[in-house]
Amino acid sequence: MASSFSTDLKLELMATGENAGTWGDKTNTNLNLVQQAIAGFEQVTLSSGGTLALAMSDGALSNARNLVIKFATATIGASTICTIPDSIEKFYIFDCTGLTNPTNLTIKTASGTGFSPDRAAIFAAYADGTNLNEVSLDTLGGTVAAAQIASDAVTTAKILQSNVTQNKMAPNAIGTAQIIQSNVTLNKMAPNSVGPAQLQSTAVTAGSYTTADITVDEDGRITAASTGSAGAPDYFYTFADAGNVTGTYNAQPGTTKLGVYLCGGGGSGASGNNPVGAGPGGSAGIGFFSIPVSSPAPSPFSAPYTLGAGATGQQNREGQAGQSSTFGNPVQATATGGGAGPKVPQAPQDPSIPRGGNNGTAPGATIDLTVTSGHQNSPDTPSQASQVAAKYASAGFVLSNDPTNSPVIFGMGGSSAKHPNAQTPGGPGNPGAIKIFENFIS
Repeated sequence: MASSFSTDLKLELMATGENAGTWGDKTNTNLNLVQQAIAGFEQVTLSSGGTLALAMSDGALSNARNLVIKFATATIGASTICTIPDSIEKFYIFDCTGLTNPTNLTIKTASGTGFSPDRAAIFAAYADGTNLNEVSLDTLGGTVAAAQIASDAVTTAKILQSNVTQNKMAPNAIGTAQIIQSNVTLNKMAPNSVGPAQLQSTAVTAGSYTTADITVDEDGRITAASTGSAGAPDYFYTFADAGNVTGTYNAQPGTTKLGVYLCGGGGSGASGNNPVGAGPGGSAGIGFFSIPVSSPAPSPFSAPYTLGAGATGQQNREGQAGQSSTFGNPVQATATGGGAGPKVPQAPQDPSIPRGGNNGTAPGATIDLTVTSGHQNSPDTPSQASQVAAKYASAGFVLSNDPTNSPVIFGMGGSSAKHPNAQTPGGPGNPGAIKIFENFIS
């Protein structure tokens, strides 16, 4: 009877009484084939886009019989195939560390299926007679200890959200080397999975803080905290005065800032006859001044003030300028008086000719509320009367509401007067006024 060959390793199976005188050589050949199967190593070269068929010959050393198949350094730019023979059962180790783009490679049996390396690494697989099966780590039994896990090896795809719970984590068990910051997302943490023991301590002392000043890092942790101070208090109306007066203002204890509305005296209107026109007096400057002060109890801040007089009108002549209003010593706020009403030609009505007195100013005001005047076409009414009334009324500088449809306003210029013999004096300007708000806290 002639010799036959084994199915898996192609060893020669000699019949009884056969191969007299050569039996020893054939046995040695078989032992070499067994050695190649359990310890053999061979490097083979792939051609990108081609097929490399590993062979298993009967009774002879063959590359498909080696335990370790190492692929030589190569770039796999297209679909490439490496096959082992069908109908054999054997364990393999494939070394793909020298390959670029190894995912383009498929390692399989000639007629069956196999696998594609997911990276340039070393892979284990076994042939079951039909297909080549990768031995994946997630299919192996046993335990992987923390020391065997490389830094950043555990990614979000490997973590089941419901399994990450607080009782699965020992205090300080997870260090920074095992965590990729971008992989710790909200959907990877089960509800209540992070407890006090899992939070890294900061330098903040536990306690209650009043109007706290805090520092928060990019991860939302409070890294510094201290008791702060209350915000700025509201302003309250505390003082007002008007007329041609001087006086002293006394702040409330604790006041640190004043809001002062101030206006000067209005200019008086001019007086003239019919051939010669007469212009109204200019309105005074008006402004809001924000003034910081020191007002410690029991000696609160105090300051003198002077409110400008409105100018007096006279017969058959130009008006007079109103007087300025001031606050403080040294002066901290000034609103100048309105200009005198001029005598102007009655005709023609040239809009470039000043018909009314110039307005005053509020130099250095935080908000200047002055209304420009002095160029009204009509010489008979106070300049910009409606705008002046609106601005001054908003500051509370209303002298009277009689008549109600034309309120009299502090700081407004006087009206002009015309008479055939110019015997009627020009209208007087209204006096200055002051109104003060404080930010004290009682």
